[in-house]
Amino acid sequence: MSKAIYEWRQIPNGPRLAVATVADSECAALSIYIPAGSRDESNLPAGLAHFVEHMVFKGTERRSARELSFEIENAGGQLNACTSEDQTVYEGRGEADLMPVLADVLSDMVWHATFPEPEIGLEREVIGEEITMYKESPADHIGDLISSALWGEHPLGNAISGSLESIAEINRETLLEFRNRHHFRSDVVIAAAGPFTLDEIVGMISPHLPKKFLPGGRALPFDRAKAVSRTITDARETDQLQLALAWHTPGRHAESRHALRMLSMMLGESASSRLFLELREERGLCYQIGSDVTFFEETGAFEISAGLDPESRDEALACIYREIDDLLTSGPRAGELDRAKRLTIAQSKLAFESTGAHAAWAGEGVLDFGFVPSPAEWRATIMAVTDAEVQAIAREVFLNQKPSIAEIGEGKS
Repeated sequence: MSKAIYEWRQIPNGPRLAVATVADSECAALSIYIPAGSRDESNLPAGLAHFVEHMVFKGTERRSARELSFEIENAGGQLNACTSEDQTVYEGRGEADLMPVLADVLSDMVWHATFPEPEIGLEREVIGEEITMYKESPADHIGDLISSALWGEHPLGNAISGSLESIAEINRETLLEFRNRHHFRSDVVIAAAGPFTLDEIVGMISPHLPKKFLPGGRALPFDRAKAVSRTITDARETDQLQLALAWHTPGRHAESRHALRMLSMMLGESASSRLFLELREERGLCYQIGSDVTFFEETGAFEISAGLDPESRDEALACIYREIDDLLTSGPRAGELDRAKRLTIAQSKLAFESTGAHAAWAGEGVLDFGFVPSPAEWRATIMAVTDAEVQAIAREVFLNQKPSIAEIGEGKS
């Protein structure tokens, strides 16, 4: 795929628009980024943002739920959505000539969904089944448990889907209030990619925008100085122990974020990572082990997770801590950081083969940083990370901070 030209603009009295112009693309992607998610549910039922996301697909004044999906899929396109801790994304994909229809349908859903009362009860049942499905899958449920252990009572610690008890509290009034508060914010970002200029996308989207947008807000901040390490265990009959560890990190604006990304790549994000080689290849302690880093506005998380034979728990933990200690004391090994850089950059280039990835890069850039970062400059920043910077952020994260731990398995209590 050709390189994209990225531009963005604040629409007067409206949201922000980010466009990736890919001149020879035969495809189109359009996303609407709502800067609110589960962390915005302070003093509200957990799972509310996720419930709103589901209800947006249940019909508008102009279209039924069936018509929303058929209008796109009859033309070969797709609609999707997802909710995270700090954003909700509604997205459409299709051939390039579908872009005007995507603009119409997505706008209709996001800003004109009617939240019909009968559908709320039905969708509560659907979401309840989703919650049960994830809870009964230890490999999935461990993510909710480690979030609860790391963030505690802060909304970041809630399961994004909520609980069976919390979604029972949600009614049409709470859904509409949340939608009206967050979907009409002036810090909403609309992201588009395809063979279109910024002005062309403005022309397609402007007729469908609401007449009024309100100032954005800020979710309840997390105070890292008051963070407490916790251990949560879920005793159940399983043949495999699910284990997760997590540490607090700086947020997405910290200069150390690139070194932190390289630290995760070296520890557990590839088949050549330390934890994969030591625990799986050398010792056969697990089938799956990995690490990841998540960034929010003012804070973040570094996580390590694994599926283990329960009898291997102590040996696995000893190996994990030993690799972390080696990084703290000795830093990266010869060639280790260079390999992590090459993997990271190659993965980004492979991702950019899709129009959707270009839209995501533009949209998330404007949403998170207020501009679209240059991919070339971002890659140069990754290449500039030094061994000393990786060792420094490892010490900041792992020294003097006890990890939060979550476990699911037989014999735990």
